Amino acid sequence: MKIKTRKIDFDALSAMPGRTHHNPVRPVKPLRWLIKMLSAGELKQVDFSYEQYGMEKLSADEPCLILMNHSSFIDLKIAETVMYPRPMNIICTSDGLVGKEWLMRQVGCIPTNKFVTDVQMVKDMHYALHTLGNSVLMYPEASYSFDGTATPLPDTIGKCLKLLKVPVVLIRTHGAFLRDPLYNNLKIRQVQVTADVTYLLSKEDIANMSAKELQKRIVDEFTFDNFLEQQKKQIAVTEDFRADYLHRVLYRCPDCNREDGMTGNGTYIMCRHCKSRYELTEYGYLKKESDESAGFTHVPDWYRWQREMVRKEIESGNYQMKMHVDIYVMQNMKAVYQVGTGTLLHDNKGFHLDGCDGKLHYEQKPTASYSLYADYYWYEIGDVVCIGDMERLYYCFPKKEDCVPVAKTRLATEELYKWEMDHSNRKRKDV
Repeated sequence: MKIKTRKIDFDALSAMPGRTHHNPVRPVKPLRWLIKMLSAGELKQVDFSYEQYGMEKLSADEPCLILMNHSSFIDLKIAETVMYPRPMNIICTSDGLVGKEWLMRQVGCIPTNKFVTDVQMVKDMHYALHTLGNSVLMYPEASYSFDGTATPLPDTIGKCLKLLKVPVVLIRTHGAFLRDPLYNNLKIRQVQVTADVTYLLSKEDIANMSAKELQKRIVDEFTFDNFLEQQKKQIAVTEDFRADYLHRVLYRCPDCNREDGMTGNGTYIMCRHCKSRYELTEYGYLKKESDESAGFTHVPDWYRWQREMVRKEIESGNYQMKMHVDIYVMQNMKAVYQVGTGTLLHDNKGFHLDGCDGKLHYEQKPTASYSLYADYYWYEIGDVVCIGDMERLYYCFPKKEDCVPVAKTRLATEELYKWEMDHSNRKRKDV
């Protein structure tokens, strides 16, 4: 999938009007039917099936909030199929509407900027549920998983459920990540995909539980490990490209500790510096080629170790990533505008973006967001780090020569946020 882009001068961009808010609309029935029909072919390819649990408690005309884990693009096709014909609005990334805003709104999309505080989104959800009588589909993780485990959730979900006051349904997919993991450059594997559709919380449950209890319940439901599930169920991924680009996730060598030498190719991930080599087996294990210590045997364990290394850099004050980037900007829904080049610096003080011959300067503090919109092969352009606010988003594409792992930038954003929040909490207790 591609996105509409346009090259312009930064001054011309600054003179453009920004986005205009529109209330959600009831999705057009023929369009929803068409999406369901177009999805049928791919769902047949993956031998899709689903089980329902407690869904008889939800009446056909009762709006609900649908929470779904986010693994790959097939998620939306699954949701549209299992929830049809229930009218449904969809919380989606704002760039998904670029160049096709009218059509996507008729489908029921409610745009939001990922990992940006968006009070209007909650208002739009309330409007869709209580004024239009629609259900609302939301991916609380907001972004695809890098390592097959759940990405961090906002700490406001419990409060949001208390405000919305509607039943909650959970859709949990199995196999969607294994079929199309984000790191693998859109290369599809032959894996069965299934889903569980569960009536999770009633209006009475939400009324009787505290926001903190609701938050914990949702976090518990979004605790999973797709690689572990593959291993336990002995699901074979036999394609010979299953480790292609795995270095996007596993960027740091556990043997020589360098971050600029990992390469995922075929069924192996290897380090060009120390020559260590790990096979990603067909059942999702990592197997070190030599007779030395086993190293990591599990992708999420390796990723978790990288997080710990980033945390140590932050605590010591040594964390810094500087990258030369191509800069695209989303100012409105007409296009993503390529405005030039610049430098993106990330350190303990947050993000600092400078570019366009000195015309562009943007800073973002560590407390601005609990995570980061980072993506691989974004709309077939390249790996990206996206920062910004509700007015404007900056899509920064690191130059290839910098060898910058965007996964590290996301990990650092998450750890910096926790570090700053812990520090603030400690200061409040001392007062």
